[in-house]
Amino acid sequence: MAIIKSLLDTDLYKFTMMQTALHQFSTTKVEYSFKCRNEANWTAEILEEINCEIDSFCSLRFTKEELDYLHTIPFMKSDFIDFLGLYQPNRDHIRLWIDDEGELQISVKGPWYLTLPFEVPVLAIINQIYFEKTGNFVYDPSNSENPVIRSGLEKLEKKFEAAVKSGIPFSDFGTRRRYSFLWQGTVLKKLKELPHFTGTSNVYYAMKYNLKPIGTMAHEFIMAGAGQNDVPLVKSQQKMLQAWVDEYRGDLGIAISDTYGVDAFMRDFDLYFAKLYDGVRHDSGEPIEWAWKIIRHYESLEINPRTKTLIFSDDLTIEKANSIHEQLSPYIQVAFGIGTHLTNDFEGVTPLQIVMKIISCNDRPVAKLSDSPGKGMCKDENYLTYLKDVFKIAN
Repeated sequence: MAIIKSLLDTDLYKFTMMQTALHQFSTTKVEYSFKCRNEANWTAEILEEINCEIDSFCSLRFTKEELDYLHTIPFMKSDFIDFLGLYQPNRDHIRLWIDDEGELQISVKGPWYLTLPFEVPVLAIINQIYFEKTGNFVYDPSNSENPVIRSGLEKLEKKFEAAVKSGIPFSDFGTRRRYSFLWQGTVLKKLKELPHFTGTSNVYYAMKYNLKPIGTMAHEFIMAGAGQNDVPLVKSQQKMLQAWVDEYRGDLGIAISDTYGVDAFMRDFDLYFAKLYDGVRHDSGEPIEWAWKIIRHYESLEINPRTKTLIFSDDLTIEKANSIHEQLSPYIQVAFGIGTHLTNDFEGVTPLQIVMKIISCNDRPVAKLSDSPGKGMCKDENYLTYLKDVFKIAN
C-alpha cells in the first residue's frame, strides 16, 4: 500500500512557496540535497523500497475534490490551482543512492516551482520505510496490543492532558518526521478535540478533519534569493521578504528569522517589513534569548510588541511550549508549531533527524546558516565564508 496517497499530503508552505515561485521565479532552477543528522543504517533494501514509493508518488495527480478544497483557501489563487490540475511530479527530477560511506544521498534538480513538492513527501516516505525495516514499525496504529504503539497511545493521552491543563495555542508541524501516515491521523483526530488546537501544516489532514491549514514560508524561500541575478547577495533576504508581501498582500504574515541568523535578519527586517509582517517564526537558537531580541527590535522601531506574534517551532514539547508561553505572553503574542514530539514519540524509537534543503539556485551555491550548531547546510565552504562576510556573521 502506497505511503503517499494524495498530493495534498504535505505541508501548506510547500503550496504557498510553489505559488510564489510559479508567479515570480518561474525561470529559477534549484538543486536540493538530503542530510541525516543522526546515525542510521541505510541498506540496499531500504533504498529499493524508497525508490518504489517515490515511483508511486510520481504517479499521483490532484483530484477534483482536492482542487476544490484548495479553492476554499483564500490566498490560493485560481491560476495556480489550474496549474496544479495539470501538475504531476517528474521522476526524472529526483535521484537516490547510497554513497561509499553508507550514507543515503538524494538529489532533486529542476525548475524550482516543479521540484518544491518533493521535500516533505520524500522525508515522510523515508521515515515510514526506515521504521518498518529496522523492526519498530507497525502499520496499523489501532493495534494497541503492540508495545510500541501502546507506548505512543499512552504518551499521546498524557500530552492531551498536559495541553488541556496549559491551554496554550499550538498546531501540528509533524508531517516530515512522522512515524507513519496513519499515526499522524490518529494524533490529529485526538488533538482536534482541543479548543485551542489551532490546526495542522498537513493539507490533506486539514481537509479530512476540517482543521485550519497552517504555514507561511520556509528557509528555502529566503535561500533562493541568493541565486537571483537582479540583486546583490546582501539585499537578497529583503528581496524575498518583499516578494512574499507582493504575492500575499497581507495574508501569511509570518517571516522566518534564522536563515542567516537572527542578527542578520533584524538588520534586514526594518520598519517597513516590521510593520507589514504580523510576526516572526523561531526555528533555532535559545528561544527566550531570541524572543527578547525580536521584542527589543520592535521597541526600537516604536512598534508595540503586543501587536505582533512570535511562532515557535524548534524541537518543542507541550512542556517547553508552556514554559515559553508563561515567560513571554505578557510582552508579545506567542503560538507554537509542534512536530516530532506529536507525531513520532514512542518507547524504543529514535526519530531520524532528516532534512532536505536547496544547495544551489541558478547554478550558484546557497546556504542555510542557523542560530543552533549543526542545523546549517552548505556544500561550498568558500561560498559559506563569503556569505558570513556579507551578512556580518562572526561564527
